[in-house]
Amino acid sequence: MPGRLCSVFVMLFAACSSAYAQDVRAPVPKGEAAFTEYVATQLQRAIRGATVKVKGPLTLELGELQANLDRIFVFCNRNAAGCANEITNYVKGVAQVYQDRTAPPSKAAVRVIVRTKTYLAATQAEMPKEAPKLQLRPLAGDLVMLPALDMPRTIRMLNEKDNAALGLSADEVFKLGFDNLRKQLKPLMSVAKVAQAGQIGELSRDTYHSSRLALFESWSPLAKVHGGKLIVAVPAPDTVLYVGDDSPKAVDALRTLVKTAAARAPAPLSNELLRWTPQRWEVVR
Repeated sequence: MPGRLCSVFVMLFAACSSAYAQDVRAPVPKGEAAFTEYVATQLQRAIRGATVKVKGPLTLELGELQANLDRIFVFCNRNAAGCANEITNYVKGVAQVYQDRTAPPSKAAVRVIVRTKTYLAATQAEMPKEAPKLQLRPLAGDLVMLPALDMPRTIRMLNEKDNAALGLSADEVFKLGFDNLRKQLKPLMSVAKVAQAGQIGELSRDTYHSSRLALFESWSPLAKVHGGKLIVAVPAPDTVLYVGDDSPKAVDALRTLVKTAAARAPAPLSNELLRWTPQRWEVVR
């Protein structure tokens, strides 16, 4: 009898596995609407306890998180053989991001990041109307500072509800973010080279390089080496470009390079140039 029960179990398991395999190997729809529904179904299976909504063609919504399918849709239309595997990897990635974003905030993960007012307005517009507002403080021009959580796969901006979960006021959250940022980043003078005449200095390949602008006091030594003349830009979150010269020729050269770098960046940040002064950053007109 035990042997017969075991055989029945094996048969049922095999049948279920076969059905699942057939479902996974089912052709991926080519139309935008059907493709969106298909990925939504895969994502719903991967994320238990969450509701995946179709917000529009190639756009899914998971709480405050929006998943855009444009890139993967184009890939699948060009590479049918690799489409299923690509969708699987995409779903795993989105599921991890969702889990990171919904995890309780920790004080050790708080950072201050630099973004633009334009970016934040677009981000807030995509959130549900009842979602808590994002927190920001002006930096210079279109650039602002805001607290965020440093997560394994993403950076999640903090809102007032998160402040309550951390048991901190808005001022305390910002202070904590600045302190953690200083601990994480190497001293500026250990990574920034002095820009000689006709040269443009660069910091790259660190998502928090742009956040260095929020640590205003840390730029004083570099400005001093350049005789008090320092102009910087953040074309992308992981890139800072700068010159130790404020002549029209130097400024024009930097402005041109910044525009090129921003155009090529996967996630462009800003084309604005900022001048260091002993009191604050000022926009270069």
